[in-house]
Amino acid sequence: MSSTQLDHKTYAKRLDTPVELAVKKEWASAGNLLQRLASTEDVETLHVPELAGAIFCGHLVADLDSIAGAIGAAALYGGTPARASDINSETEFALEYWGYDVSKIQLVDDILAPGAAVCLVDFQQTTQLNPAIKENQIVGVIDHHALQSSTIVTNRPIYVDIRPWGSMSTIIAHSFVVYGKALPKEVAGLLLCAILSDTLNLRSPTTTAWDRKVVSLLVQYTGVSDVNQLCAMQFKAKSKNLAMLSAYALVSGDLKQFKMGDDQVKVAFAVIETTDSAAMLARVGEIVPEMRVVRSELGVKMLFVAIVDIVELQSHVVIAGNKERSLASAAGWGGTDFPLSPRVIQLAGSATTNLVALPPGKVSRKADFIPPLSDVFAKGWRVPMTSSNSSCMLALLGETEVVMEEEAPAERPPMLVRRQSSKVY
Repeated sequence: MSSTQLDHKTYAKRLDTPVELAVKKEWASAGNLLQRLASTEDVETLHVPELAGAIFCGHLVADLDSIAGAIGAAALYGGTPARASDINSETEFALEYWGYDVSKIQLVDDILAPGAAVCLVDFQQTTQLNPAIKENQIVGVIDHHALQSSTIVTNRPIYVDIRPWGSMSTIIAHSFVVYGKALPKEVAGLLLCAILSDTLNLRSPTTTAWDRKVVSLLVQYTGVSDVNQLCAMQFKAKSKNLAMLSAYALVSGDLKQFKMGDDQVKVAFAVIETTDSAAMLARVGEIVPEMRVVRSELGVKMLFVAIVDIVELQSHVVIAGNKERSLASAAGWGGTDFPLSPRVIQLAGSATTNLVALPPGKVSRKADFIPPLSDVFAKGWRVPMTSSNSSCMLALLGETEVVMEEEAPAERPPMLVRRQSSKVY
């Protein structure tokens, strides 16, 4: 359906979900913004010399916002989109849905020439930077995250566009309007999907008025007749491959590192967003030992994994050991105020001791997970000098005879082995 066929009455009849409410409420104002988009690509190219001809690339462990943002920014400023890693199932769905050829966005390692200019999108931390990109190549940053630890350092001024919005793709779509630049429909569709992804369909606490307005604009522009259906398809795609991933891959997938407190303590925080939280909660016993492995490989002091139910907006945080348990307790997570439900206890089994529940609606790493931990460090909390051995690990081992691997690979610490199953934990 074209944007000229799309009628406001279509949405007036929809259920009042957050997305539909936003589309209806912002219909008129978004329509006014829509009039500012160029109707043809036969217009003067936007001239931002700092970004001319740059490679636009997102963070490691690429997600939809980093991919769509790179594509959108390259179309807006004139340059080449790139990705820092393989794409996930949700991004795969969006590219196919909007007919965007995935070969147009190559790995940055394959296209980055010496001296090439790079604009970072959806991040500005060195811990999330593809090693192929050198800091002296960075000429710009377009992002929506806080300036925290490990922010890039440049030896000259660069182009910076950082806004406190729910999605980096919101910034790109808005910039197309501000600059009166023609927006290809397939790019507009990708930006729409990315905003819905990063804001959990406009239900995340990071969602802003501009995210809602731009979603309404893009729905009208692309002619999406049922945005709820699009959201449902994305949800399904986001969870598609989780069941097939190993526990190690789940832990190391959507993971970001932070430095906290005066001592710059390294803390890693991974997020598993799913429509089937039961399946993930049932695997906590597998996840905890792999958290210890990943923690050692990264050289971080602590590591957390949040299992986020993106339908019910409910999160549970997996803790690997006593240090994480102490920090989580200091942050007010779990405890008697937010006990685990009988259903969750049944699913997690003996791994329940390594699981804490968060209040309903706490689903965002940026807004809900990292700030409480940072606040605890800011108040003077120090890492306790205790063993981080997990009680879940002991429960898993039970009465089985345990030995240490004699020749563990150098990149992984010695691991415990269950003799009767030969399953490595």
